[in-house]
Amino acid sequence: MARPDKLPKILTEEETDRLLSQPNQRYFGPHRDYLFMRLMLKAGLRASEATALRPEHIDLMSGKLSVREGKGAKDRTLWVGEEVLGELREWTDRRTEEAESSEFLLPTRKDTEVATSHLRRSVKRYARKAGIEEVDRVSPHTLRHTFATRLYRETSNIRMVQKALGHSDLSTTMIYTHVVDEELEGAMKGL
Repeated sequence: MARPDKLPKILTEEETDRLLSQPNQRYFGPHRDYLFMRLMLKAGLRASEATALRPEHIDLMSGKLSVREGKGAKDRTLWVGEEVLGELREWTDRRTEEAESSEFLLPTRKDTEVATSHLRRSVKRYARKAGIEEVDRVSPHTLRHTFATRLYRETSNIRMVQKALGHSDLSTTMIYTHVVDEELEGAMKGL
């Protein structure tokens, strides 16, 4: 398999922490943006999948997350951990107070779906404020790449990563093995 020219940009743990510390969660919009980023980092959602989420798509007790009509009109089931669930439970109370009639889990203050272009701009702005190098390459998709790479590192199971990302073709998912291979090369050369 040919090596891609550019491996996907992924965030380190430290960069992720700095990024997530940027939104001022006292305010509705930044709090929502923070939760978007958490969901993309913890479930590998595409920006369009995150903005389309509805309250009924996530079970706040079990953590089961249903992606409806993702890319290619495919559905898939994912899970999120207790920490994110706790944050989403808190958000549900706030959402009920400030955007009560919205059909979306993470809506605008006007109860509408957040535009993916807003999400892209927000992630880039938070990355700039966090002082992340190569900020031009940081986007919602960077968060998805970061999720996929971390899942592959944790499980060493490329099929599991494929399923989580909703890729129909395994060759699309194989790029994450190259990221880990590059890290292995660096680690071994440093011995």
